[in-house]
Amino acid sequence: MSVAARPLFAFDNSYVRELGGLYEPRDAGAWQAASAPAPRLLALNEELAEELGVEADALRAPDRVAVLVGHTTPHGASPVAQAYAGHQFGGYSPRLGDGRALLLGEVLDVHGRRRDLHLKGSGRTPFARGGDGKAAVGPMLREYVIGEAMHALGIPTTRALAVVATGDQVARDTLLPGAVLTRVAASHLRVG
Repeated sequence: MSVAARPLFAFDNSYVRELGGLYEPRDAGAWQAASAPAPRLLALNEELAEELGVEADALRAPDRVAVLVGHTTPHGASPVAQAYAGHQFGGYSPRLGDGRALLLGEVLDVHGRRRDLHLKGSGRTPFARGGDGKAAVGPMLREYVIGEAMHALGIPTTRALAVVATGDQVARDTLLPGAVLTRVAASHLRVG
């Protein structure tokens, strides 16, 4: 993974600074983004980009699409897979985590609010267990649309900045086109 040349987002990563032990860092070589042989921007939330202080056109450039698919780390990011505890399959598990989602870091938006910038479907993390870490286009577009509908209704929710098709196939019940969702929320901390 390379590092983008110019700062794209204003990162301030308090999660990484203050909550050690609640994540697995994406150290060089430890785990990488999934294959994206032909990344293509499918959906871009221009309103949300503006709130984050980023020009929408800047996100359409190929080097910025590489950020949105997880192949390039934006300047100032501290990519981690978040850990959490909770109930799964009928029992308590003290150590679960994001198997296919990567927290790039916390962005300060144009109003100074802290927002998590998160990639869903970008590849396996140390929490993936048997999963492939990937996501399909259909569910990512559905999350984008439903999140924005909830936001428009005034319901606090995760919002979607972008959906990028990877050009790769994802094996589910059948082969499906792969995608990565860039999502934004006040926090991705979970209690389960």
